Amino acid sequence: MDFGHFRIFSLSDGAFRLDGGAMFGVVPKAVWERLSPPDEKNRIPLSIRPLLIQTGRENILVDTGIGDKGDERFDSVYAVDRGRTLSGSLASIGLTPADIDIVINTHLHFDHAGGNTIREGNRFRPAFQNARYIVQRGEWEAALDPNERTRASYRPDDFLPLMAAGRLDLIEGDGEVASGVSVIRTGGHNRDNQVVSVRSGDLTAVFPGDLIPTAMHLRLPFITAYDLYPLETLKAKKGLLSEAAEKKWLLVFEHDPEAEMGYVRFEGKDPFFEPVA
Repeated sequence: MDFGHFRIFSLSDGAFRLDGGAMFGVVPKAVWERLSPPDEKNRIPLSIRPLLIQTGRENILVDTGIGDKGDERFDSVYAVDRGRTLSGSLASIGLTPADIDIVINTHLHFDHAGGNTIREGNRFRPAFQNARYIVQRGEWEAALDPNERTRASYRPDDFLPLMAAGRLDLIEGDGEVASGVSVIRTGGHNRDNQVVSVRSGDLTAVFPGDLIPTAMHLRLPFITAYDLYPLETLKAKKGLLSEAAEKKWLLVFEHDPEAEMGYVRFEGKDPFFEPVA
């Protein structure tokens, strides 16, 4: 959509499935399965939607999807559906990977950074060869030294080639990466998880990534079991949603299988979602 002086696109890198219990944390299955019915393996469908921001000067890509580097077992475990690809989404609006100027990774989990790199023979190189990749320094360090709980979420081939190619910018905390486009470190999902804010005039859009992966997760207790710091997630969600409702911010979801973007309002303490076509 046109968004002030910018244009924003909710792209696609296909879909996958994750365990429903893990996606909803402490919320009982009897509650969440009415919102997202699971398959026979208890997995729920999730979209993979990177965000493209065109500022008029830069093409900025937020997250790069799951990519195509997974083997047969990986694709089976996560029910990866590559019916749509990020490169195909870009082509549909007349762009190639070479047209991307900046890539922002909210974090480096495989479903957000899998498209960072592509295979060339026996090696990997940055998929967006002209872009600088922006990652929180703390997230980079966590990905380099994962523990037993986090190791399965990181694939070194998704991010090590960025440093080798000199394409990686490590930042610390909040900051503007281009005029009107900022990153905000929230913690919660990971220690150094970040969300992206787009401001043009009186308009603001926020890409919350895994802080609020779907519209279902607007409910404050709905916090995934993947979140390493759930009370930080809760605090960040409260602040973001309160401001988003008051100031009519547009929320753009990365993983909701139906709702790409929309607005939130509160009735009492309960958030309600109003989708935008």
